[in-house]
Amino acid sequence: MPINKAMLAALSLLSYPELDIERTYLVERKLQKLTSRRARKPWLYRIWEHTVPSGESHIPMRIFTPKQRKMACVLLFFHGGGWVTGSIDSYDGICGDMAAQTGCVVASVDYRLAPEHRFPAAVEDCYAAAREVFLHSGLLDVPPENVVLIGDSAGGNLAAAVSLMARDRGEFLPTGQILIYPAVGNDYSEDSPFPSVRENGTGYLLTSKRVRDFFALYRNSEYDLENPYFAPLTAKSFVDQPNTLIITAEFCPLRDEGEAYGDRLREGGNHVETHRIPDALHGYFSLPVWFKHVKETYAIMNSFLEENYDG
Repeated sequence: MPINKAMLAALSLLSYPELDIERTYLVERKLQKLTSRRARKPWLYRIWEHTVPSGESHIPMRIFTPKQRKMACVLLFFHGGGWVTGSIDSYDGICGDMAAQTGCVVASVDYRLAPEHRFPAAVEDCYAAAREVFLHSGLLDVPPENVVLIGDSAGGNLAAAVSLMARDRGEFLPTGQILIYPAVGNDYSEDSPFPSVRENGTGYLLTSKRVRDFFALYRNSEYDLENPYFAPLTAKSFVDQPNTLIITAEFCPLRDEGEAYGDRLREGGNHVETHRIPDALHGYFSLPVWFKHVKETYAIMNSFLEENYDG
């Protein structure tokens, strides 16, 4: 299917696919910060701030409560940006739309970024935020079984990693996770086992080179590539994982690994739904809610949430 030209033009405004991320990540962060608050729609939700203590640091969390709350669940959101860019500020519009479109409270986590804070800083921050929400149910006024982990791209990676970490540490266990075009693999070379890395690795905004560059800034060593909290597909076991919704994009280099992760979870005995959005590129979820791919994604998400968290 040929790529939708309107989608390509819109996403080109949100992406910097050929820039050297090692040189430009600070500029990208500044540009994101300058444009972030323009996307807010405060008439649709209320916002309040919270911080999560974690060792010597404090992790900011921003909570979006919809004016019309439809479901008694919380979406604990980890943003994308390759573990290097992105923030709760740059995702204000997305999280506000998510609260309005789902009728759920959305709690957005501002984890530490690489390269200043390399692996496992980001996943440990996300785990600490999840631990507080799951073990202190009064914080967001929902029982722990009604907390769903969700993330896009690198945030999808972090949601999957937190689920594995929670199982392994035994302090809490999420009942649901939503992974939007997640980065769960560890090979974005021409030798990758996933065809989408080669088929969609150039010419579709997010390039395989850019993913490799993000990896280089995020990891501490080559050994991280085999760590399941860095690359969840390398896990030895996929049992005891949450009910999972995985949404991939047709023209995304991460498409096949996300779908393969669904297969591994299914083989581990978990309930999994996998949906591929036709004619969509990586990053489309950042577009306004009236784009058809975003509308389709929210329809899928709401069906999953209603099935598992009705009432």
